[in-house]
Amino acid sequence: MNKIPLVDLAAAHQEVAEEVEAGFKRVLAATAFVGGPEVAAFEQEYAAFSGLPHCVGVANGTDALELALRAVGVGPGAEVILPANTFIATAEAVARAGARVVLVDCDPRTYLIDVDAALAAVTPATRAIVPVHLYGQLAPVERLRAGLAGRDVTIVEDAAQCQGATRHGRGAGVDGIASTSFYPGKNLGAYGDAGAVVTDSEQWATTVRTLGSHGGLKRYTHDLIGVNSRLDGLQAVVLRAKLDRLATWNARRRAAAARYDELLAGLDVVLPETLEGNEHVWHIYCVRVPRRDEVLAKLNAEGVGAAIHYPIPVHRTGAFEHLGGSFPNAEAVAPQLLSLPIYPQITEEQQVRVADVLARALR
Repeated sequence: MNKIPLVDLAAAHQEVAEEVEAGFKRVLAATAFVGGPEVAAFEQEYAAFSGLPHCVGVANGTDALELALRAVGVGPGAEVILPANTFIATAEAVARAGARVVLVDCDPRTYLIDVDAALAAVTPATRAIVPVHLYGQLAPVERLRAGLAGRDVTIVEDAAQCQGATRHGRGAGVDGIASTSFYPGKNLGAYGDAGAVVTDSEQWATTVRTLGSHGGLKRYTHDLIGVNSRLDGLQAVVLRAKLDRLATWNARRRAAAARYDELLAGLDVVLPETLEGNEHVWHIYCVRVPRRDEVLAKLNAEGVGAAIHYPIPVHRTGAFEHLGGSFPNAEAVAPQLLSLPIYPQITEEQQVRVADVLARALR
């Protein structure tokens, strides 16, 4: 039985293998393992790709969000608003910055942050709102920005799942700051952990870089209490090779998502919705199904690498159950969401098989 993976990292590597090998040789010859010319080049290239003047590479996406929050002034005593349906790293970054996590519900159709709920949750202690650009499309940041006019609250975007996505032609972090993750399975994935912060603010970019380098930009000069979170040269090589192909790969993902829409029409599933004005990059193709765990087991038994994103809302995890609260939309969709295989190299034949197996599982 030929298995269909959730994400085919081997197929992606085949497309960049020669370029990556040549880049690794450059890094090894120069012994530029932390930072160095490959990192500087990638930062410039990813900033340009994002439509922003500044990109700072860091060790991973969680660090990226924490350092972005700290750079805009989030710290002890502050409150940060985020959606209950996100990967726990979003909440972890807030807690690690010393701030209090404030959860709000999601939109029941797109699963993006409920803007009205987020604005209603703002208090004098609120210093930031973190809209999570879930599954490959951007949350309506412009609505948040309009609702926050005149308030000292910064929007810090969690763009870990949306490299290349746009909303009304604008990408994440434009007119502000965004963090992203280059975990291997992302649309732009490294060969290990990596992340970045993009921003239009030179001050914020400098603060992020300072915080990520033990609080200083000169050797043995430590102006802030920082951490060790830097992008390494080998990962930058991989990211540069893949960045050259990202627009093409995202277009392939959009074609695959459109094919799923056709193949799954008429089945007992709720198909994903794209918010008007968004260009989706389909990091995840997520449907809602009845008897999700049973259906998932049947798919996996037949070699279809479906998965779940995410099974437990943040406030139901052991780490954050102390927050309490009730978020009906997030709680309703969590036991129904099912992620189907999607990646740039997926074939029509593979997608037809996924749809056939899903149809049988639903029966």
